[in-house]
Amino acid sequence: MSLRTLCNNLRQLAVTNRQLCITHPGHGTNGFMSKLLLPATTTHCCGSNLGAGKQHDGSEVRQFHTTAAMERSKFIPFGRTGKQKYTVRPLPMVRYAGRDLDTGRIIHKRLGGGHKQRYRMLDYFREPPADDKVYEERVLDIQYDPNRSARIALVAGGNHKRYIIATVNMKAGDIIKTSGQVSRLSVTANEGDAYRLAALPIGQLVHGIPKYPGDHGRFCRAAGTSGQIVRKIGGMVVIQLPSKRQISVSDQCMVTIGRVSNEDHNKRVIGKAGRNRWLGIRPKSGLWHRKDGRHGRKIKPLPPIQVFMDKKQEGVHINV
Repeated sequence: MSLRTLCNNLRQLAVTNRQLCITHPGHGTNGFMSKLLLPATTTHCCGSNLGAGKQHDGSEVRQFHTTAAMERSKFIPFGRTGKQKYTVRPLPMVRYAGRDLDTGRIIHKRLGGGHKQRYRMLDYFREPPADDKVYEERVLDIQYDPNRSARIALVAGGNHKRYIIATVNMKAGDIIKTSGQVSRLSVTANEGDAYRLAALPIGQLVHGIPKYPGDHGRFCRAAGTSGQIVRKIGGMVVIQLPSKRQISVSDQCMVTIGRVSNEDHNKRVIGKAGRNRWLGIRPKSGLWHRKDGRHGRKIKPLPPIQVFMDKKQEGVHINV
């Protein structure tokens, strides 16, 4: 192809609409930022094989939309909204190092650096099937997750795989059950099984406690934590959390049996300053701070039981 033929082809691909670039009123007439693309502007390009219509001279054209592309693409969190498809593949994360997402200013001085991490989507929903049958899943592997203190378990049931929080004695090859059946006698469940609170005996250790029926687990998800069923009162179950605080939820809530894995997480020894840097924790300020006793021990009475009875009146405090 000669140079003259190449130049002629490039002239045919030129944009015929001269009004694509405009002068922004807030900037000068010269410079790179003085010209912006019109959002959603329909323009025409001439070409040999771009046919969506024809101009007056018979040349074929196609239409496309141009945008300024200045909007930040925000991450849609995983949930039951159908906007983000669930996957067991570790996803890349963007770490902001303690800086504000909009202004870029430091809002947390002790965050920054650290090893690269990937995010694993965890499914906190342990709802039973619609026909109240027992749903069984097999534990494929117990894995380390850098985004949480507990270990996670890769389980599979039917044609689906998902990540859940692993319990202390859970191991690969175990069969875990999810059942919504409630009988007159309390069930004898194994670790990792999910049942309704109405089917469990008093004194049972549970984790992944939701606030309302149909909600996902919100309480007792950190390493080594668990809640204990204290008593049952008229369709409500009182559970004591690791902080000795008590909450009251419906007996139709689905909870997981057992204690969360990695119970020795609070006994780990960092050993050196560099390990905190691996974890993305920056050192404290070297300035001298007066010890005013603000962080000393305080003996306070326990708060009243927090009852979660109605979603419209969340967090109603009553004495039971």
